[in-house]
Amino acid sequence: MISLLVSVPNTQNNGFIYAKIFGGFEKIRNSICDLVAVARLLNATLVIPEIQESIRSKGISSKFKSFSYIYNEEQFIAALANDVIIVKDLPPNHKEARRQKQFPTFRPHHSASPSFYMIDVLSKLKKAKVIGLIVSDGGCLQPNLPQSLGEYQRLRCRVAFHALHFRSEIEALGRLIVERLRDSGQPYLAYHPGLKRDTLAYHGCAELFQDIHSELIQYRRKQLIKQGIVNEELNVDSYSQKGNGSCPLMPEEVGLLLRAMGYPSRTRIYMAGSETFGGQRVLIPLRAMYAYLVDLTSLCSKDELINLIGPETPLPPDPLESLPAKSVKQQKEEWNKAGPRPRPLPPPPDRPIYRHEKEGWYGWVAESDTEPNPSPSDLREQAHRLLWDALDYIVSVESDAFFPGFDNDGSQWPDFSGLVMGHRLYEMASSRTFRPNRKYLAELLNSTSAHLYYPPHNWTLSVKEHLNKSLAEEGLGQEFHLAKPKSFLSHPIPECSCTTLKTTEVLRSAKDSSFHLLYEGQDECPKWMEQSLAKSKVQEGSGEEIETQEDEMDSEGQLDLDGRNETNAIPSSEQDEEMDPDD
Repeated sequence: MISLLVSVPNTQNNGFIYAKIFGGFEKIRNSICDLVAVARLLNATLVIPEIQESIRSKGISSKFKSFSYIYNEEQFIAALANDVIIVKDLPPNHKEARRQKQFPTFRPHHSASPSFYMIDVLSKLKKAKVIGLIVSDGGCLQPNLPQSLGEYQRLRCRVAFHALHFRSEIEALGRLIVERLRDSGQPYLAYHPGLKRDTLAYHGCAELFQDIHSELIQYRRKQLIKQGIVNEELNVDSYSQKGNGSCPLMPEEVGLLLRAMGYPSRTRIYMAGSETFGGQRVLIPLRAMYAYLVDLTSLCSKDELINLIGPETPLPPDPLESLPAKSVKQQKEEWNKAGPRPRPLPPPPDRPIYRHEKEGWYGWVAESDTEPNPSPSDLREQAHRLLWDALDYIVSVESDAFFPGFDNDGSQWPDFSGLVMGHRLYEMASSRTFRPNRKYLAELLNSTSAHLYYPPHNWTLSVKEHLNKSLAEEGLGQEFHLAKPKSFLSHPIPECSCTTLKTTEVLRSAKDSSFHLLYEGQDECPKWMEQSLAKSKVQEGSGEEIETQEDEMDSEGQLDLDGRNETNAIPSSEQDEEMDPDD
């Protein structure tokens, strides 16, 4: 039986938990929230997690540790002082034992149950006093806990919305971007396309693109099938996938929807997202409709972005870098020193090899069937993307309106738009945040595909009605019911914003100070939200099934996401070093 409440954290707890987090911005943010909840559940001290995308071996500036590259460590520790003890590093004797692989290490599934930690992990923690967690698929605790464990849901909210502050330089530049967007006195809309290669491959959306982009998506889908993450055929009908709402809205379609909503062509649109698969080509139709489509490179100087990155060691010279251009004087001098005349004509030059043909994440397709390992510049760029995503997150949360091209994909993976929508809902429930139903919009777009740019009046009214309804209270109620099986932080109600307990029940529990503080300052939920909660209430069984089947994980830290395997416990002597070159 899992205890509902735990005592105030103290140094005489069950031991230390250290963790390594793999993945991009969304997975990192979601995983940190889960790790804090797990540490509280096990009554353990949490060591500041190591973010593998920004460890020193990736070439980031030496002034940052992996966590402090994005987040404010001091704020993180102080904000959670009453919930969990957090330290910056293991004690010296434990650090040495960790290097020698003396501690058990677990790879929990992203939906691991609390019972797994209480039954399988806690005993090893008490015995070894230190355990390691390797989190690679965007979380290590099931998204929606039973109502009896609502305390841990609220704890994850405190982590996401109060403890996880970006470092001061990121915060300052993000606020500056918001000020520049509002300089004209006009509101701005933030838009995140959601066009990521992994997302498109997972849902089989290759045919929405052409040529090399389709090949790249299919190659990635083949990898996901091999890893057991996708359990479908390699080739699927992308248009039927789009019709059922599984694929992102294309930028052109978003422009048409915004135009139908009445947004004028002079509207300022901030495009978030460090990766937009398809590049600038897919944005051309949207730019034609909205000329003020900007991103952080449009609003920040090169120096401002470089200052955010910090001093980095120079990369080794690029052998493909073109030779410096010679001046006319140099060319004349070489000609004069070139020997007697007449000279034979030189052979015609070979076709030049352009950089885009040999370098980058797609240059290998024409020459090889195997995707190359990331180069040093690729690894550094992946770390930089965390910074750009952090800036985009600030600007998107603060925007006057937010439109997601893709969110809540149903796989329980966290996504950028979902986190932004959840944060806006938590801080400003009345904010103008669109929550479109992509399946319904696909039907609308197909119904007038012959004249999208000049649609009939009834079509425009249907778009307005749907998108306006997605902003309304009843739309939130429907979304609340639909979103509960998915990412918790994308729709953190009612657990984070109010309580379903009556005021009298909270007062009766005042003798338990930790319980009273838990609900202090929270209002009772409105009736429509309580009704939605009743519909989507998690069923609590007397015995929760624990799945402990162990499967091997590939060398990149990828997990089987089909829901069959909850965790992998690995010997402490295996594979730890390759996963953290910094150790």
